[in-house]
Amino acid sequence: QVQLVESGGGSVQPGGSLRLSCAASGFALDYNAIGWFRQAPGKEREGVSCISSSDGRKYYADSVKGRFTISRDNAKNTVYLQMNSLKPEDTAVYYCAVESRPRYYSGSYYLANPNLYDYWGQGTQVTVSS
Repeated sequence: QVQLVESGGGSVQPGGSLRLSCAASGFALDYNAIGWFRQAPGKEREGVSCISSSDGRKYYADSVKGRFTISRDNAKNTVYLQMNSLKPEDTAVYYCAVESRPRYYSGSYYLANPNLYDYWGQGTQVTVSS
């Protein structure tokens, strides 16, 4: 059974940090593209960060550049999103996503096209408030 189990969400004050984890089981991450998306109440799901399978580079939404860091640990079969200097506008449910095979699309395409991903986590709530 293929699963992506997310953890690490919670409540934090503005300026604080959280580290989200997404543990994969039933398949190997290897060099498949991975991504993090988020959805705030009343808003559409948006891409936050990704690692492309075409060039292995990391891409970030403009709103989180310099504050968030995406990473992977293939030995642990886990995806991470380190979030620093959190802002109230970062409040959302965060989802991890992984493609089932490397499709080698152009880098940032993975950030704008969630349909490229085959597996999704259940979502974890991140709340940033005073």
